[in-house]
Amino acid sequence: MEEVITIRNLTKKYNDVCAVENLNLGVNSGEIFGFLGPNGAGKTTTIRVLTTLTKPSSGSIWISGFEVEKEPGKVKELIGVVQQHLTFDLDLNLRENMELHARLHHIPSSERKQRVDELLDFVGLANQSEKMVEELSGGMKKAAMIARALIHKPKLLFLDEPTVGLDVQVRRRMWDLIRSLSRNGTTIFLTTHYIEEAEALCQRVGIVHQGHLIALGKPSELRQTVGMVTVEVLVDGAFTRYEHFANREAANRYVQSLSSDAGTIIIRDSSLEDVFVELTGKKVGEG
Repeated sequence: MEEVITIRNLTKKYNDVCAVENLNLGVNSGEIFGFLGPNGAGKTTTIRVLTTLTKPSSGSIWISGFEVEKEPGKVKELIGVVQQHLTFDLDLNLRENMELHARLHHIPSSERKQRVDELLDFVGLANQSEKMVEELSGGMKKAAMIARALIHKPKLLFLDEPTVGLDVQVRRRMWDLIRSLSRNGTTIFLTTHYIEEAEALCQRVGIVHQGHLIALGKPSELRQTVGMVTVEVLVDGAFTRYEHFANREAANRYVQSLSSDAGTIIIRDSSLEDVFVELTGKKVGEG
């Protein structure tokens, strides 16, 4: 399978602080790849290097065969980036913002209107095109940022916390949009603080901690490393103890061995969040 992203021995230091150390990673064509880690783990630094915004201290990265440090112009033609924060020109309406971005990517005038119309329709904003950006809801703004990032038909799309701050219904509509992009052949590199988002969307997940890649694989494969079944025991009504087991039978045997006053007990399937906490000692988003 073709690799769209190839990272070899990537290290990035800021003075004496090593934000990313000896990272090796490949992302396959067409996959949705999740990049998870606590705050300060190195996610943002990695994305900045991949998107040509920061130079590595050492190591090499290729995007579709182009070395990022040596051919940043070629790389920029192949990637789209959706950042966490709003980056629209607030003096322009949505359509004008889209057309400006199309001009910056040198899309011919004969194609611009059709491309803008297609993308606004794709993300469900065709009827909002004349609104000022500040008039749009949070979900609409996120969808508009994705539409703008797709204006030049990138092969690879970076989504940095694409659904942060959105309510559950809007978040799930965004998931459908991301899946549609993947079905259409776009490779997606996704960072998120929502574990259920990674489980719902990503074919593979990489977990980074203190600048190191500490786990890589399909969500189901990573769950197997801690156990497919989790037992939660509420201790003294004050805190929850988590125990992980290979299967339900083992979990049931453990529960039966507990004293009758053990407190509230829950048996459930393990999750990617259990893997994350076991490996890093933190929940996603904690510093």
